[in-house]
Amino acid sequence: MTDAARRPVLTEVADGVTMVDTLMTGEPEFNAVYVLAGEEPALIETGPGTDLALVLEALERLGVGPPDLAHIVVTHIHLDHAGGAGALADRFPEATVRVHERGAAHLVDPTKLIASTARTYGEDRMLSFFGEMRPVPVSRVRAVSDGDRIRLGSRELDVVHTPGHASHHVALHDSDSGALFTGEAIGSHLPWGPAFRPALPPPEVDIEAALDSIERIRKRHATTLLTSHFGPVPDPAEACDAAAAHIDSWSEVVRRILSDRPDASAGRVADELRALAATEFESEAGRPIDMTRYDAIGSIAMNAAGLSRYWRKRWEREVAHEP
Repeated sequence: MTDAARRPVLTEVADGVTMVDTLMTGEPEFNAVYVLAGEEPALIETGPGTDLALVLEALERLGVGPPDLAHIVVTHIHLDHAGGAGALADRFPEATVRVHERGAAHLVDPTKLIASTARTYGEDRMLSFFGEMRPVPVSRVRAVSDGDRIRLGSRELDVVHTPGHASHHVALHDSDSGALFTGEAIGSHLPWGPAFRPALPPPEVDIEAALDSIERIRKRHATTLLTSHFGPVPDPAEACDAAAAHIDSWSEVVRRILSDRPDASAGRVADELRALAATEFESEAGRPIDMTRYDAIGSIAMNAAGLSRYWRKRWEREVAHEP
């Protein structure tokens, strides 16, 4: 898709909530940010730096100008979710940027975050996907933690700590619509499938925490789940069931491979996960998988690396009798 053809797609997905498809990497239905209307308008997620122009256009079309945006809230600091935070803070001087307390320092100084992302993606691919990430002035950052309530005028967002994908990940439950913004706590929802897939990249994967986070989301009894990759999921209970089942199956495949062959290569683990993904997708979608599209965001190789690291670290702790 050419730059000229890239225009943000706006969809009302809940009461006072507009989803913006940022067309990340030029593809539809890959990455979403959300705009909450009200006396204190808020942006949930920023998208990567490469999608800044589309997010700015979307806000303009929704009548949210530089003096108007009051809050920028990110579910976690990965570059596809918070990469545009610094640039947006520059453009919207009244907006505070809210992030879990464990992630706040990395928005103020993203040097380590950028280096970690480059190690995972490779520097050229990282820049192609996400672009540059500017720091957010420390005076503009507000750290949040589990149980906090972000007030957006009469509207409120309840903060739910949902680690597993990342230790600093939060979900956000909207008081007005009842919708819950999941980030990647339930993995990725593929509306073109329809199907679900895990999102378990290195270095912070924690399977027990991920499953517990899904249960925390289930118990919120949200009216709908709004995922960052991608879009609304109308049946939260079904989504939680599917997300947990996929995490269990992918985790078990990697555990079995490394238990049988501790020196198994990353390629071998990824190949096994691709075979599993193809089987699961065909079962859910009723047609063969389009592996190129399926693998484009949060690749299977990345999940293989995250799960392999998780199991090896877990076994090291067990040998050392650590909790």
